[in-house]
Amino acid sequence: MSQTLTVRRPDDWHLHLRDGAMLRAVLPESARHFGRAIIMPNLVPPVVTSDEARAYRDRIMAALPEGSDFRPLMTLYLTEDTDPADVVRAHTEGLISAVKLYPAGATTNSASGVRDFDRVRGVLDAMAEVGCPLCVHGEVTDADIDIFDREAVFIDRVLDPIRRATPGLRVILEHITTRDGIEYVKSADHGLGGTITTHHLIINRNHILVGGIKPHYYCLPVAKREEHRLALRAAATSGDARFFLGTDSAPHTDANKQSGCGCAGCFTATNTMSILAQVFEEENALDQLEAFTSRNGPDFYRLPVNDSTLTLTKSDQPMDYPAQIVTGDGPVTVFDPGFPLYWQVS
Repeated sequence: MSQTLTVRRPDDWHLHLRDGAMLRAVLPESARHFGRAIIMPNLVPPVVTSDEARAYRDRIMAALPEGSDFRPLMTLYLTEDTDPADVVRAHTEGLISAVKLYPAGATTNSASGVRDFDRVRGVLDAMAEVGCPLCVHGEVTDADIDIFDREAVFIDRVLDPIRRATPGLRVILEHITTRDGIEYVKSADHGLGGTITTHHLIINRNHILVGGIKPHYYCLPVAKREEHRLALRAAATSGDARFFLGTDSAPHTDANKQSGCGCAGCFTATNTMSILAQVFEEENALDQLEAFTSRNGPDFYRLPVNDSTLTLTKSDQPMDYPAQIVTGDGPVTVFDPGFPLYWQVS
């Protein structure tokens, strides 16, 4: 006997679409299920100005499948030369929904990110005045800091000082991977939210390293110990309004993943909703799935929830998702959770 669950149409509050042939191939995978998505600006070159954001939005809209009502929510890439007036104008006009902070060198295409945080103080102050949120990749990049400690150190050295210096700034700590990140978001009574990815609910660092290196599980921030994964699952399924879905779905061709210096990222756009339904069922929290995927994010971004709904059906037979998505740049492997998926979007 089948089981069904209907939720408001979900949103993805952290999504990589890339550009060109890759954009055209992967965009339908997100537009199929999600109403909106915060679009990451770390292209080459990055999306730094309002004119560049407008042009990128136009390319996304042109690549949408016919009849799709998916809405890309654009962001600007924060640099030490970002013009505060351009940010304010872009946000006031509704062109952008947030600004993205990458510490220089923290992840894919982050070389143009911030090194001296004092140099972006004026931009952050202007953002606080107009209510423009700051999306944060929360890792330090110091060579002497262990990769598994970089999120916790970032919170202490960078994020907390930023929030204390600009208390009116609304901040999203993205793709949280540690208990430290969860507890820090929970310690705030306002102005701080956190996104959690699909894949970090599934994998810990053993999945990447035990029995041989698994390049399609390699991501940044890297998956941590099992105790941290369990903390993420508890937060995501709790109903706490400060936590919401940001898949960080990040397509790379297999050639770029399976190489001597493989790219970081998990491509989860295709099967995220099936995976999440299974996770929430395992945690006896199916009644909280709508909050995590469809309500908490819009509330933080001060947007209405989507009018339409999405129905998931559980059947006796597992879903048969494609192993790869074919793109003009090469095949992209779809994230494999390592177990059969019985929930499908109907």
